[in-house]
Amino acid sequence: MLRNDNSPGTFYNKPRLLVLIASIVLSLSVVPFILPHLFHQHMIYHILMHLVALIISQFLAVVSIMAYLKCKTSRIFFMTLGFITLVIAEYVYLLNSTEDIHSLFITQANIETSHFILLIMIIFFGISFLKSPQAR
Repeated sequence: MLRNDNSPGTFYNKPRLLVLIASIVLSLSVVPFILPHLFHQHMIYHILMHLVALIISQFLAVVSIMAYLKCKTSRIFFMTLGFITLVIAEYVYLLNSTEDIHSLFITQANIETSHFILLIMIIFFGISFLKSPQAR
């Protein structure tokens, strides 16, 4: 558990945080993403997979934000940026899987935007692993 520095006796409960994030994501996703595709078996499992990935990535982003607010190291900062970028990538993938938007391309380079976002995410994670542990 992560300790909240503002009130020394308070702890963040990670399982409750995960349930809260999952509840919010699922309640906001039922009407626009799940219901229109409920009877399309080839799509609903794909959509559910992206919803689960979105929930997990949002949970990891929130936990890493709390860790950064506690430690304020550059390694955790870049890891937090990586998780936030993963949330953005998963949201783009979810919109692509529900066919709400079609694959967005960076036309000059003929690259899908989602792949570019994943490249940025990998760069942030790489920086976080390559940073010196004592660097702030």
